[in-house]
Amino acid sequence: MTQILGLIPARGGSKGIPLKNIHPLAGHPLLAYTCRAALQSRSLSRVILSTDHKKIASVGRQYGVEVPFMRPSELARDDSPSIDVALHAVHWLEVEEGWVPDLLVLLQPTSPLRQPEHIDQAVGLLKNEQVDTVVSVVEVPHRFSPYTIQKVEDGLLKDFWLEPLPYDRYQRQNLPTLYARNGPAILVTRVPVLGQVKGFYGSRVCPYIMPEEYSLDIDNRFDLKMAEWMLGELEISP
Repeated sequence: MTQILGLIPARGGSKGIPLKNIHPLAGHPLLAYTCRAALQSRSLSRVILSTDHKKIASVGRQYGVEVPFMRPSELARDDSPSIDVALHAVHWLEVEEGWVPDLLVLLQPTSPLRQPEHIDQAVGLLKNEQVDTVVSVVEVPHRFSPYTIQKVEDGLLKDFWLEPLPYDRYQRQNLPTLYARNGPAILVTRVPVLGQVKGFYGSRVCPYIMPEEYSLDIDNRFDLKMAEWMLGELEISP
């Protein structure tokens, strides 16, 4: 049976919004929404919270996820790579418990609209395809296409994309469909890939396309307001 680790990384430091990962959102800590989605997923064997902060750890336990260790402070700085956090969790579980997952699912707590079925679909996609990694993406709105956005030079607007295109860039229907990672809300990868490339992305990466309404990534207070409204519209609660 495939062993799948759901890992929620939630450090205490946050410059824009203090303790952002447990900031109140529609009556619950932000973290609670990811805990709920992970625990209700049918795919995950275990759900573990990696944090350096006791209050965040307490909230995680309150909402039902495991907190078997406290993350070392050197892995909780602003510039600490997420891959090191994942490798630390996998190594700790192997050394302390003798448990090694086959797949790792990284679930950022800043994606409160992601649902259990999204996690299951992303995991199923990796299992069914000959790929190393699956990452959630959202379609890029046409107004943000690199072919139509502009930059300011000497006080004047200039096209960002300067190379010739085989179509009229200002005709929306001509633009190719592009995708961007939505956080990402979900990242599924084979555990051996983590050590082999010292990263989450193997040589074959498959997109899991999520609807825009579930793809909000919390970065600032405006995002929190948007998330609160969307939670009501989508009838989502922990």
